[in-house]
Amino acid sequence: MSHYLPLQPNCADAWFQAVKFVDDQAHHEAYNVMFDVANPTQGADFDHPIVLLVEEYLNTFNKSVFSIANTIFPNGLYRRYGAPYFIEEFHQRILPKVRRTDRWSGYYFERMTAYSHAEGKTLDQLSSIIERIRDPHNKTLNKFEVSLFDPWKDIDNSPYGGQCLSFLSFKLLPGKKKKLALTALYRNHFYIEKLLGNLIGLGWLMSFVAKESGVCVGPLTVLSTHAKVDQPAKTKRNQIGELLQRCSGAWT
Repeated sequence: MSHYLPLQPNCADAWFQAVKFVDDQAHHEAYNVMFDVANPTQGADFDHPIVLLVEEYLNTFNKSVFSIANTIFPNGLYRRYGAPYFIEEFHQRILPKVRRTDRWSGYYFERMTAYSHAEGKTLDQLSSIIERIRDPHNKTLNKFEVSLFDPWKDIDNSPYGGQCLSFLSFKLLPGKKKKLALTALYRNHFYIEKLLGNLIGLGWLMSFVAKESGVCVGPLTVLSTHAKVDQPAKTKRNQIGELLQRCSGAWT
């Protein structure tokens, strides 16, 4: 069964409504939950009270909304070094410090910019997309895909470990000024610990691709093939209820 939620204006509101919906389902989980974010660059910083509340909650478990966002796109590095130099900085300075194993660093940005070939080579999927969007001879609007799932590295018996974001599909929406749309497919999605950071990171990613490609940021679509209102560090259910109650008072 699939579930389609109403269009949300920004990341924070999308998080709140998605969590509320899934939390009301049996066992606090649902399959094939889909929702759209009209402006994924808004509701994405501490100026939004929901973001602040979720960040404070996760900090009690030594987790962070923005640490999750950085696994998708290292926005601070981009602002400091610019493109394309920040990609090299990420692989030379950041990745060696955060790499967990040879199979998986935990950073989706690694696979976006250095996806492994069977021959031992790597492919910068993200830069390739930007080059093709900027190419005036390229007329395609619907052929900008990024693979995150790697069957050579990710197939094992772990029920939740490894990558959860499986695929990204960018589209150019036609018009006088083209807009960049993005659909993100998640294999498994923890809505308390991960979702808000995921939405913010995807918004940062879209902003980067749009800016470097000379187009505008359009809507974000998220499909969680399995969504769960998780309990970080085995927190109590009533604590999650209290968080949602506090966010309800801050929701606009």
